[in-house]
Amino acid sequence: MEVGIILGDQWSTLPARDHLDGLLRQVEAAQRNGITLLTLGQHFLYPDVRWLQPIPTLARLSAELDEGARIATTIVIVPLYHPVVLAEELATLDIVSEGRLVVGAGLGYRAEEFTYLGVEMRERAARFDEAIELMVKLWTQDTVTHRGLFWAIEDAPTHLRPVQQPHPPLWIGGQSDAGVRRAARLGQAWTIPPSCSVEEVARWIELFQSTRDALGLPRVDRFPVRREVSIGRDRADALAAFERRAKSRYLAYSKHGRTWAGTPEDLDRTFHETVGGHLVAGTAEEVREELIGIARSLPVGPLILRPSWPDMATGEVVETLDLLGCELVPALKEI
Repeated sequence: MEVGIILGDQWSTLPARDHLDGLLRQVEAAQRNGITLLTLGQHFLYPDVRWLQPIPTLARLSAELDEGARIATTIVIVPLYHPVVLAEELATLDIVSEGRLVVGAGLGYRAEEFTYLGVEMRERAARFDEAIELMVKLWTQDTVTHRGLFWAIEDAPTHLRPVQQPHPPLWIGGQSDAGVRRAARLGQAWTIPPSCSVEEVARWIELFQSTRDALGLPRVDRFPVRREVSIGRDRADALAAFERRAKSRYLAYSKHGRTWAGTPEDLDRTFHETVGGHLVAGTAEEVREELIGIARSLPVGPLILRPSWPDMATGEVVETLDLLGCELVPALKEI
């Protein structure tokens, strides 16, 4: 079982240089602790918190990679790009990282981002499907002809190919039947979000596999899974630590319409009960056993954890990574 992390966002009041320095320190600590997948998400014109844009940031972080480590976009918001631009930037990132890129892709969910960038949100699914189709052509063909609903290219030469052939792995996010079917049609894996219960995951994996069967595509062996984790003296202590670190971010998720985060009122009154279903919390032994149980019952991997939240100083994030490296990573790697 490979273990990865998502490199989190920071309050926008933190100087950008300090933000990057914190990411570099996290990358060093993660790799020192046996974590081999480093991922970064994406937003545009986001209030209060800052996401460094993933493609240039991962290009910088790729210079710090140990042998066997990989990078991933989780997720890049595909409908907000022209697919030629995105395909060439991702191919360049795969070249710069010496073939270590995983492309995690999704539709996006913030209506404001679509408005800011002049893209109709109601078109996002159709744009995503066509963009992925065109990007794969650009990665695998010497010349490309494409006549679609949104983009048209006639006999265009391609000058950039990713190192990985035919192209970097495509992991596609989704949290609905339609999203899982889309991932099955267009990608090599469905990325499991942390808010999905084990029962939901099992049902959606079966939907993914049956969709592939119907299309004559090979079944997938493993699915990347995100889980939130908190280790403490006992479950109550672990939950209290998670609330201190993550509550403000969950409130922001709720404010921006992420229904899985609960309502602000629920988060204020009953934070532990509201988020308990997305969280593996307890002593190190209890967390280990629950994660190992998930890994043994479902075809999942790598496991992607989030060790950092905006309210955490970089030193605390490094301590968390050291704890994961001591208590969790060795046991998971033995699965």
